[in-house]
Amino acid sequence: MRFFAAFFLCFFGLAGAVPAVAAEAVAYGNDFEGGAVLAELGAAQNPNVRISPGYQGSQSLEIDARKGVANTVTVPIPLALEKIRGERLKCEAFIKADGVSAPPKPWNGIKCMLHIVTPDGQEWPQLKVGSGSFDWQKFQARVAIPANATKVELVLGLEQVNGRVWFDDVKISTVPRPAATPAAGPAYTGHDGIPRLRGAMIGTGLKEADFITLGRDWGANHVRWQLLWNGFPHSPADNGDLAAYDAWLEGELKRLDGLLPVCEKLGIKVLIDLHTPPGGRTESLQCRIFADRNCQEKFLELWNKIAQRYKGNRTVWGYDLLNEPAEGALAEGLMNWQELVTEAAKNVSKIDPGHAIIVEPIGGDPNELENLDPLPVPDVVYSVHMYLPHAFTHQGVYGTPTGRVYPGKIDGREWNKETLRKALQPVREFQKKYGVHIYIGEFSAIRWAPDDSACRYLSDCIDIFEENGWDWAYHAYREWSGWSVEYGPDPKDNAPSKTRTSREQLLRAWFAKNRTGTGG
Repeated sequence: MRFFAAFFLCFFGLAGAVPAVAAEAVAYGNDFEGGAVLAELGAAQNPNVRISPGYQGSQSLEIDARKGVANTVTVPIPLALEKIRGERLKCEAFIKADGVSAPPKPWNGIKCMLHIVTPDGQEWPQLKVGSGSFDWQKFQARVAIPANATKVELVLGLEQVNGRVWFDDVKISTVPRPAATPAAGPAYTGHDGIPRLRGAMIGTGLKEADFITLGRDWGANHVRWQLLWNGFPHSPADNGDLAAYDAWLEGELKRLDGLLPVCEKLGIKVLIDLHTPPGGRTESLQCRIFADRNCQEKFLELWNKIAQRYKGNRTVWGYDLLNEPAEGALAEGLMNWQELVTEAAKNVSKIDPGHAIIVEPIGGDPNELENLDPLPVPDVVYSVHMYLPHAFTHQGVYGTPTGRVYPGKIDGREWNKETLRKALQPVREFQKKYGVHIYIGEFSAIRWAPDDSACRYLSDCIDIFEENGWDWAYHAYREWSGWSVEYGPDPKDNAPSKTRTSREQLLRAWFAKNRTGTGG
């Protein structure tokens, strides 16, 4: 699941697939050299902001929030709107930290963040930098600025934590979008003869009876099968033991092998979803495949083996190469996500050209898709996860406030079906511009949202998915009770409802269309 927006890392051109695009242009740069830097930043009177030795002997911006001094110190830097409105930006910075405490919330901590204001509300996409102490590391990030932005500022500093952080060689450049090259004819879906895949992401412990309930009784024709090691986002894989990872993965694939015949009999198309990558994730949720060469090589290797293993299996719809990738700092010599997913997709397509390759942008949110360049690989389907607005869908999760109703005003913005449609517009535009198919790999709302709000939210989402011809998988079937449509609205009641919830009835009604072969 996605809880907050993150920057996209590193631009990678679509070589050989589209005409050359214009060069990047610097929109803002600061190496913090000279004697008037603090005055130019409006921080000359702040005792917790100073100029200090920087990367490779230069000067840097130091933010001091050590215990007893402060716990939030930030420097906002306005950006010129005329240079960046409606553009994709690549943000680069060298960052060093000393004793930065663990943040109380995922969005707190070291701030290398854009604050974007539009008539529709505010956004705070930020880089996942982590905490603790580390020497200079280069972070590269990418984010799209809405065409209707009224204010954008870069925010550097520390929020709700103690410690010190340094910033150097900050640069923001505009990154042109690749040219539109829609393919002739209908977009590739990977499931010819089936108008739509409508199903659910599933828990990792399901038995044959669970599939019979979902496929025969409910009518779902699709499952997103998580290769998930004990939990998300953290797992035993985080310790980096690749031998243990191989053993775990083989066990999960053998379990899949045993249940694929059940899915075949039920007419359920299976998407194999890598939820736990080699090396797992760091404390800052960065996937270790972007920090460790062995993990990155293992990622490519495992997809070659999986593609070979399921080549020609018609019960398998395809391969979701990585769930909600997150880069953080990219280690020297390693591929970023755009490069890595392109390499993996090329390999898989060569080994097994008969299956769909599902590709997610970093983080998975709808507004992040426009920062992913379409791959020069056939048989690719693009996927996002729909949890917007997170303050509604995740209310009460990790101690977040509850009581938010849909439709209604949520965090100062009116949310209704049209707002959801607008939030999904970047996905629709990507679909039309590049002539590709879209798959919603996750969407949900917590079951205790007040006044049956979760059902209304899900209904509006599905309507929009169907309007656009997108495949979809509800999150989740028999995984955690908080997302389960088989449980009622009382968060204290941890037993399945004795009667069908409105959310279960909604899914069953849509799954019934699978039996009739209707697309809408």
